[in-house]
Amino acid sequence: METVTIDSITLHLSHPDHLEHHWVGHQELIDQVLAAWLVLDERDIPLNPRLIGKPGVGKTTLAYASAKKLKRPVYLFQATMDTRPEDLLVVPVIGDHGRIQYMASSLVTAMIKGGICILDEGNRMSEKSWASLAPLLDNRRYVESITAGIKITAHPDFRFCATMNDDASTFELPEYIHSRLQPQILIDFPDPDEERLILMHNLPFAADIILNYVTEFLRLSHSAGERFTVRDGINVGRYALKLLQQEDGPLRRNVQDSLKSAVRMILGSEALDYMNTALDMD
Repeated sequence: METVTIDSITLHLSHPDHLEHHWVGHQELIDQVLAAWLVLDERDIPLNPRLIGKPGVGKTTLAYASAKKLKRPVYLFQATMDTRPEDLLVVPVIGDHGRIQYMASSLVTAMIKGGICILDEGNRMSEKSWASLAPLLDNRRYVESITAGIKITAHPDFRFCATMNDDASTFELPEYIHSRLQPQILIDFPDPDEERLILMHNLPFAADIILNYVTEFLRLSHSAGERFTVRDGINVGRYALKLLQQEDGPLRRNVQDSLKSAVRMILGSEALDYMNTALDMD
């Protein structure tokens, strides 16, 4: 494990994340993220974009794809309601011979290595945890670890963004953090052609008939104001294909029966109306 020493404190660094995520959608959204990270002059600092949208619309995929464009290591940190300030920064653990070792979080590792940190589902995190990041997200660009007793300054190449769901199970961001997480980039449902491309990418082994039905199901549900996303569509298509492979006994089904069962078991009976309508339009 790689280590660095800051003010006589040795930090053990995290490993970067490697994901099989590929952005299929508007290039304009990647351009908006990259523009936020751009530094125009030695007196300039990067912005910290906030990606907002419904769960499953591809916020993390967009952030990761944008980060890979810069060819720098990418580090993900999954925020939760239980995330503490020390979780975000430096965590002490008991190492060999009972000695305390200091483990740098993925965020702090990105700061040190000049990588890109994606704080996923940031508005599930409390104000106390956000407060520990306040100096990092303005022109000071550092954090202070009370646990390790050190100040850590971000590498000039360090970049940050946060993804946030627009659902109800989240905290309100304090205004002083809200103003530090700019610009706000909204990710909406893709259009049907894009959704079909995403389905094809994630289900390359699916027949066209499955892709067509699921794409139409998503289009109908979006038109009705439902929150079903392309991630839900991928899960429906994947499970329907698995049901089709059960060749013995009562699970033997045709394509339409498999899709209906998949929708009911993954999204609930209330979603069946949209799949029934999609099947009837064939």
